[in-house]
Amino acid sequence: MSNLRKEIEKRRTFAIISHPDAGKTTLTEKFLLYGGAINQAGSVKGKATAKHAVSDWMEIEKQRGISVTTSVMEFEYQGYKVNILDTPGHQDFAEDTFRTLTAVDSAIIVVDSAKGVEAQTRKLMSVCRMRRTPVIIYVNKMDREGRDPFDLLDELEEELQIAVRPLSWPINQGMRFKGVYNIFEQRLNLFTPDKQKVTEKVEVDIDSQQLDEMVGSDDAAKLRDDLELVDGVYPEFSVEKYLDAEVAPVFFGSALNNFGVQELLDCFVQIAPCPRPTQAVERMVQPDEPKFTGFIFKITANIDPNHRSCIAFCKVCSGKFVRNAPYQHQRLGKTVRFSSPTQFMAQRKETIDEAWPGDIVGLPDNGIFKIGDTLTEGESLHYRGLPSFSPEMFKYIENADPMKTKQLEKGINQLMDEGVAQLFINQFNGRKLIGTVGQLQFEVIQYRLENEYGAKCRWEPVSLYKACWVECEPGHEDELEHFKKRKYQYMARDREGRDVFLADSGYVLTMAQQDFKHLKFHFTSEF
Repeated sequence: MSNLRKEIEKRRTFAIISHPDAGKTTLTEKFLLYGGAINQAGSVKGKATAKHAVSDWMEIEKQRGISVTTSVMEFEYQGYKVNILDTPGHQDFAEDTFRTLTAVDSAIIVVDSAKGVEAQTRKLMSVCRMRRTPVIIYVNKMDREGRDPFDLLDELEEELQIAVRPLSWPINQGMRFKGVYNIFEQRLNLFTPDKQKVTEKVEVDIDSQQLDEMVGSDDAAKLRDDLELVDGVYPEFSVEKYLDAEVAPVFFGSALNNFGVQELLDCFVQIAPCPRPTQAVERMVQPDEPKFTGFIFKITANIDPNHRSCIAFCKVCSGKFVRNAPYQHQRLGKTVRFSSPTQFMAQRKETIDEAWPGDIVGLPDNGIFKIGDTLTEGESLHYRGLPSFSPEMFKYIENADPMKTKQLEKGINQLMDEGVAQLFINQFNGRKLIGTVGQLQFEVIQYRLENEYGAKCRWEPVSLYKACWVECEPGHEDELEHFKKRKYQYMARDREGRDVFLADSGYVLTMAQQDFKHLKFHFTSEF
């Protein structure tokens, strides 16, 4: 078996997704704890003395107790190399999460046992269904009062439109929560609450008297009945069906109290897919091809506050990535070399010499990358499928401190590269306009400009309905010119210099589409 094949078999790359506050970041922390990457797990809402979560490394994340950017972590576990991407749950950052889903082979969905399936979970699941990404569901917060597990499973099937199969089963819940029976390995794990350390397991035969002694005869009888019902209602678990994204295994536990996490991880590394073929515009690319290819799915500014640098995250799709080797940058058509590619543990990073399919490599970016760029060993390939959206909220950005104009410029440029928001320049008055999907992003931009670049800005509201990219059919350039003259107050340019029409209401947009037959109005920038 070739070395490349061996390395591919070892890799597991997945994203953790859910609605805000279901417990993604806490679960990521526990994975790192089991993987031995950290020896004490932090919490999201840590006390001053307690440790913060590793994956929430930005100041603003620590203050608010939410994730605002996807963080990348990797660790070794039982001979496997696991790459985790912890995504933001908040819908204002959903675009970051959608992009992340293009770079992973499988996903873990976290569901709060009391709230069940929420709006954002449904959205994210629809992206997974579209891409046929296999998912595992983790029902979190079993140590709080929640809903009946069977009702929860019915809701998961109905709402997420996927068959489910429980691979562990809770013994009671809330205050009376006694533990979980692991159906996958046929073992019982009793619950001892401990937030920061790993607890031991007990092996018990399900039909023995010992079970009654450990959990009490009522709970033991209920557990036997439930398990019988589970086996009667749900078909046997098949790994093939899971890999085809037809069935989702379900685990129960409490991430905060370290419970049910190890079972999930053990089962995950056994059944989750290793890196899969990736679809490029030209052809399907297999991971075990000898030549390197990869694409950029995310750019982060200022990972290291001491160096104002941007890092581009590259997903390796095939072949072996080698430090200092010459690679072809497809969009610019030039050759680039990377002397210090890195691997991550959220903010901490170390230089690496090689990377294999499925790995996420950080490349230093001095302004040459955009989201969606492809790198190859010379072949002309283009990976697709990283959309930019049409923003829904707009504000003018004004400089609040004239002495810091340069810092503001730099800050805006680098933050826009991240793809969090979009910058338009109004052609009528030359003012800068920033468009986002939600209000929270304006606050994050303002906060980061001040804290990372030392530049202050203020926002001026502007009421617009939508920004859409305009292009004309060949031979109708005069119609486009006529349109631009008629709407000159509402015309802007994006960073690539493309024409953008800022419609102030839905009615105006519909009228423009009717009056100008040969113009196309696009709502994503991928045209």
